[in-house]
Formats: sequence, structure tokens, C-alpha cells
Amino acid sequence: MFQPRLALASLSGEADAAWARAASDYAGCAFLGGVSLDGPTREAARELVARDRSEFLPEDPVAFVDDQLTALADAPIRAGVNVRTTSVAPLREAARVAAAHDAILEVNAHCRQEEVCAVGAGETLLADADRLAAYVRTASDAGATVSVKVRTEVPGVDLVALAPELERAGADCLHVDAMDSEPVVADVRDACDLFLVANNGVRDRATVREYLDYGADAVSVGRPSDDPRVLRRVAAALADLTGEREVRP
Repeated sequence: MFQPRLALASLSGEADAAWARAASDYAGCAFLGGVSLDGPTREAARELVARDRSEFLPEDPVAFVDDQLTALADAPIRAGVNVRTTSVAPLREAARVAAAHDAILEVNAHCRQEEVCAVGAGETLLADADRLAAYVRTASDAGATVSVKVRTEVPGVDLVALAPELERAGADCLHVDAMDSEPVVADVRDACDLFLVANNGVRDRATVREYLDYGADAVSVGRPSDDPRVLRRVAAALADLTGEREVRP
């Protein structure tokens, strides 16, 4: 799906094309966003901005996705875009744009901010497997490579049972924020054949090895994604442990 098997996890309001390009010496993929696509999620994003969080709020979110992916057309990194929505129509449009750029469309079933969850987006989707599967199917039918960003430790949610449902719906990738439950990555690996990206606490060789040993196909870095020292350590560990190309100095 991408190589080197290091991804940059989306950081709302910060993860744009310039951010992705800056890390392209180290990472094989960058998930832009998150981008709120429809009215309810955009209103939630405005509320987040009102309490001093950073969010992308372009006038036309689908056009913004297109512009950002176009800006990465010549970059040596595969692009993805993490999106929030409560409806399928804008998701279908964003998926078509992603497909046109050979980018990954990532459905956000991860955000735990109260404002996002209150409108039925983010991690609330994990408890509504039918709706989440419908989103995946919509994006897949539009021609996109589909990732789903999820988190562990959500009460009442069984990721091990959910993963094969998402695979049957057309997902290609599961991006797992392991929180403090890293062994769940191994359980998810046993349950599905999805390309599995493990996230949370990836900083060095030890954390890379742990997730690879649990069966992850790749790892992702979140907050330190703008720190070349961390990216260099993680990329070098992946190169050594998987035999992938070394990063440029």
C-alpha cells in the first residue's frame, strides 16, 4: 500500500500538503485532515475552534481535498485524507476525488471530541457497525482505496469483531490507535487480512518492533510527525527490521 511503511497520522488543522511534503524523506504515506465534510461535522469543527482547537474549515471541503491532493501530485509520498461525516453524499464526492489522485480515503471513526461525537461522527461510528460499513462501502464503490481510523478502549466496542465486517464492506486498511491496549493489534491481525497500521507511542526502534511483532504491516506517527529526529529514528528502525530502503540524510 505504501513504502516505507511509516505513515503520518492526521492532525486536525495542521496536517496539510506542506506538512506531508516536509516529512516525505521519511514516510511512505501521509493522512491529511481531518476534514469535516458535511453540515453537522463542520458545525462541530466550528465549536472546536471556538475553544481554541485547530481545525480545517474551508468554504468547500471537497474542493479543499482536491487542492491539497493536487499539491502532493509530485511528492514522493502517498497521500491519504481523513474525513468526518454524518452523511454519505459528501463522502462519495471526497472518495471520487481521492480515487482520481490515487489517494487513500480514510473514514474517521476515531475522533473522541465531545462536539464531534454529539453529531454522530468520530468514535460513535464504532458502536454503529452497520452505518460505518455503509460509509466504507460508499467510499469503496466510488473507487477509492479505503482506510478506517479506529481506536481501542471504546466501551462496548469489539474491534476484533468489527474488523472483518469492515473488510467485507470494502475496506483496504485499518488504522488502529492502540491507546494503552497494544496487544489488541495482534487480535485484530488474526481476525482480518486488512493492511494494518498501528498508532500510538511510535517513537523508536522498540515501539516499531513491538507493533511489527503484533502483526502490524506499518506504523504511524501522530504528534511528533513534524519532528525529523523522531521520524528518522522510526524510519531507520523500519528499514532495519523490514529490509526497506534507508531514508535520505
